[in-house]
Amino acid sequence: MAGENQRWIPAKAGFVRGGEDNAYLDLSTRPDITQAMPFSPQAIIFDNDGVLVDSEVIHVQCERELLAEIGLDYAYEDYMSRFVGMPTPAFLKALAVDHEARLGAPFPEDFHDRLKDRVWPRIDAELQPLPGIPELLDAFGGAIAVASSAHLLRLRHKLTLTGMLDWFEPHIYSADVVEHGKPAPDLFLHAASQLGIAPERCLVIEDSVNGVKAGRAAGMQVIGFTGGGHADPGLGARLEAAGAHAVVAGHDEVRGMLGA
Repeated sequence: MAGENQRWIPAKAGFVRGGEDNAYLDLSTRPDITQAMPFSPQAIIFDNDGVLVDSEVIHVQCERELLAEIGLDYAYEDYMSRFVGMPTPAFLKALAVDHEARLGAPFPEDFHDRLKDRVWPRIDAELQPLPGIPELLDAFGGAIAVASSAHLLRLRHKLTLTGMLDWFEPHIYSADVVEHGKPAPDLFLHAASQLGIAPERCLVIEDSVNGVKAGRAAGMQVIGFTGGGHADPGLGARLEAAGAHAVVAGHDEVRGMLGA
């Protein structure tokens, strides 16, 4: 595992933390701040929504719109930190608790059905892959997997829509296969086990606080990803605070960190 003060951590765009006081150093004049990743991963495990496909922006917009309609408003950063990356049952359970506490009424039983009716037509019409993935996979050449909190059929549908399903077969795993979803480490550990690679030799790429926590709890190196359309200016700092070893804005940066 990388030490907390190792200089490979690009914690903010154009900056890196290093030195005894762990201060931010302006590296904007250094063209290659990602060259010193301290280990060579044998596998990369990708989250899907917001990392491979630009779906998180659709999900978050639809969720927050519908929640506002039933009286649950959340500040954007709070919403992103609490809920993004959670498995659906845990997400709905947390919303029900908030609804009861704030409004003193039961959570609408049809919320999930209404949400699906709003989200999936947009997914089918608008979903796009995030750039740089084929180049990263070609350059890496090692084992790869997807580990997502989404239900398996929906996960596979998104990968099919964006032409990536065959790239990751058969190592496509959802929270359906484990008892505890993110931020617990179970899903990442399952993926590593199926790949036959030790957790400490795996690199996770995640866009959510819950996902970063899960990767760290699994004993893996974790890169926080801010290249999705849902990313706000504070996302990188939140991912770093959750434990990300590095924060990048695109898959080309990951490729550079791997020296590929």
